[in-house]
Amino acid sequence: MTQGGVTLEELKKKMADFARERDWDQFHSPRNLLLALVGEVGELSEIFQWKGEVPRGLPEWKDEEKQHVGEELSDVLLYLVRLSDICGIDLGKAALRKLELNAIKYPVILSKGSSKKHTQINGDNNSDGGLLASTKNNNSSCSCSSSTSSDCV
Repeated sequence: MTQGGVTLEELKKKMADFARERDWDQFHSPRNLLLALVGEVGELSEIFQWKGEVPRGLPEWKDEEKQHVGEELSDVLLYLVRLSDICGIDLGKAALRKLELNAIKYPVILSKGSSKKHTQINGDNNSDGGLLASTKNNNSSCSCSSSTSSDCV
C-alpha cells in the first residue's frame, strides 16, 4: 500500500486475490458484477433516503451512520474496480480521459457556477441544431452587455 492511500492497482490485485481464493471467478462475469454494483449503489442510496439535503462532511450524523456510509461506498468502489478489471478496462486511465472529455464539454467560461447540462451551454453540441449558438451573441432585443439572453432583464 502507498503512504497515505491505496492505488486502484492495489485494490484490483486484492480483489482478484480475494475472488481467486474463494473460487469466485466463475461468478464474476461483467453482468453479475454490474448487477452487484447496482445493488450496492441502492444500499448506499437507502442511507440517504428521506434525509433531504445533507451538508458536506455529514456533520450531524452519528459515527455509526458515517461508518455505514463508508462501508457502502467501499462496496461500490470494490465492485467497480473488479468490474473494470474483468472488462479489461484501465479504470484510472479511463477516468483521466473522461475528465479531459468533460473539460471540453464543460469549458470553464460557459460552465462556471452553472448546473446546466452541456447540451444547454454548448451550442455546437446541443440538440437545438445550433440555434442556441446563433442566438447567444446575436440577441437584437437585448440592450445589456451580456452575451446570453438569459442574463438580460
